Amino acid sequence: MRAQQSVGELVNDAVPTYPEDRERRPSQADAEEAVRTLIRWAGDDPSREGLRETSGRVVRAYREWFAGYDEDPAELLQRTFEEVGGYDEMILLRDIHFESHCEHHLAPITGRAHIGYLPRRRVVGISKLARLVELYAKRLQIQERLTAEIAGTLEQVLRPMGVAVVVEATHGCMTSRGVRNRSSTMVTSRMLGAFRDQPQTRHEFLVALGHKPARFEASSF
Repeated sequence: MRAQQSVGELVNDAVPTYPEDRERRPSQADAEEAVRTLIRWAGDDPSREGLRETSGRVVRAYREWFAGYDEDPAELLQRTFEEVGGYDEMILLRDIHFESHCEHHLAPITGRAHIGYLPRRRVVGISKLARLVELYAKRLQIQERLTAEIAGTLEQVLRPMGVAVVVEATHGCMTSRGVRNRSSTMVTSRMLGAFRDQPQTRHEFLVALGHKPARFEASSF
């Protein structure tokens, strides 16, 4: 793996980007017809009273669930603050709850993200950290890429001394189908800069989350 990727490279590695692909995006009518096809495939009649409006509702729900494709993560973080009174200790925002969808089965992914960074001179409003998680969550995802995209964007835009991201989530593709394991939680992490190079900084972050640092020490992050 390359030592560092730009935000654009992370996005391009993950999914087709808009607006370049916008002209190829199907119309709402096309999307609604696709839903009706799936309903017929499942064995029901999309024209019966209870399902008559379902295709439109599903498309509107998809527009909300996948709104992250229409937002620019770098632009979201452009407004920063430099008047921080010389503060240079770790900033940590825990328990950012999110809902996403797995790209393999379109099944829900629900979980929480924890973000820490060591500011160099600039800090960003904490609501922007939550919105960054939401932006990437509102795309078809795998958890590993979601974790890397959040960390990579913060590193690229803020240029801090270090970034740490831990994501914990449950996956509908495991809980509602296949092995049907309802108690499993997947944990992924991405450490950059000081959090990767300095064990004491990483230790401080993980302890603040209530994790046992040894759980992560064998990982390459």
